[in-house]
Amino acid sequence: MKVIGLTGGIGSGKSTVARMFELLNVPVYYADQEAKRLMTDSANLKLGIVRLFGEMAYVNNELNRGYIADIVFKDKEKLKALNALVHPEVRKNFLHWVGAQNSPYVIQENPLIFEKNDQKSFDKVIIVTADKELRIQRIMERDGLSKEQVLDRMSNQLDDTKKSELADFVICNETLENTKVQVDLIHRQLLD
Repeated sequence: MKVIGLTGGIGSGKSTVARMFELLNVPVYYADQEAKRLMTDSANLKLGIVRLFGEMAYVNNELNRGYIADIVFKDKEKLKALNALVHPEVRKNFLHWVGAQNSPYVIQENPLIFEKNDQKSFDKVIIVTADKELRIQRIMERDGLSKEQVLDRMSNQLDDTKKSELADFVICNETLENTKVQVDLIHRQLLD
């Protein structure tokens, strides 16, 4: 079974593309969603996060995402420390998930494949790109963030041009019709 990475910058439309693959019966593992779940469900991970950010990291036993985001998107060392706690747990969870799948290939949707230099963990990597201004607009509307907050988050990710050079496939996600055509083409190539 092939393991495919699906990545792209914030607001590029990775989740939209992932759902298109799911409609083709491809199992998709959403790394960000699983990371958030593990940060709430894993006792070891919670302990590490409280040590790193203090008691305010959790409110009513739920991860205080806004509090943590305000810290990590302004302090690269805190972000690096958080990633060092979370990524190994997500990797272990992903490998367990892969073992339970029965498909020619599976996809891990993960925004940080190239930032973590993790591309060697995948047989192929797909990057989803979109115009920067369109991405900013999407995130402002989706998450209710200011342009400055979106730009802070974007600054923690590699430039799409660099990632596109490293990827095996590039999907330009400007219109849904065109994106679907690109997904179908890549799907057929991955099945060969």
